[in-house]
Amino acid sequence: MNYWQNKVALVTGASSGLGLAIAEALARSGATLVIAARREQPLEAAADRLRRQGAKVLALPVDVTHQNEVERMVDQTIENFGRLDVLVNNVGRSARGAALDTTPDDFQAALELNLLATVRCTRAAVPHLLEARGHLVNIGSLASKVASRFMGAYPASKFALAAYTQQLRLELGPQGLHVLLVCPGPIARDLPGDATEASSRYADQAAGLPDSAQKPGAGVKLGALDPGKLAQQIVRACERRKIELVVPGRARLLFAIAQLSPRLGDWLVRKMT
Repeated sequence: MNYWQNKVALVTGASSGLGLAIAEALARSGATLVIAARREQPLEAAADRLRRQGAKVLALPVDVTHQNEVERMVDQTIENFGRLDVLVNNVGRSARGAALDTTPDDFQAALELNLLATVRCTRAAVPHLLEARGHLVNIGSLASKVASRFMGAYPASKFALAAYTQQLRLELGPQGLHVLLVCPGPIARDLPGDATEASSRYADQAAGLPDSAQKPGAGVKLGALDPGKLAQQIVRACERRKIELVVPGRARLLFAIAQLSPRLGDWLVRKMT
């Protein structure tokens, strides 16, 4: 039997980009989908795209910064399909800015979306995921492991996500829950509107910073990842119950060096950005 047959996957931030690519990869593998995003029109367009590919899809407009909407999202998933096997916490946003120019309010906003939204969704979904011995997938970043210059509150929020994911893995792994942290580099944007919006946002945030700060990953010297290929890697990582997926894999060497020698790690980060 196909591993994903009869399994139900909930993907947040699934109206475009990596979230939509993950939904497509799960659908091709045979999973039933629940996709969630804040804006209804792009979400319905994504659902139509998935249905044309033969997927069974429920689209739920949700703002994951609101507890009642998160609880409703999980309740509707169970009401419609009777189970939940996979939660992909994909919602998140990058940022630009020098550390000292990043205000407490900026940090609070980043933590709200990049960490606390995941906490809300995870707490609502975990009872069902444990029952299914299913999968919890948290989308982090290379910035979850090594901070970089001029990324505002983003690295701090993603470091926090990595710590939360490890704690969940240690506490819930023995109970049968597979917990996966995904740490990708910059991801290519396949929709022109997404690229324009991101470019404009970074231009506003990066005023007074080096021009490279507006580039993907704040100028990291890595090629942009294909979201479709990354999504397939995530699906395979779930099947194998891997606990961490770092793409590109060679970034692990930088992580190890930075832990053993912070001074050398900082030098390498400067050279690579």
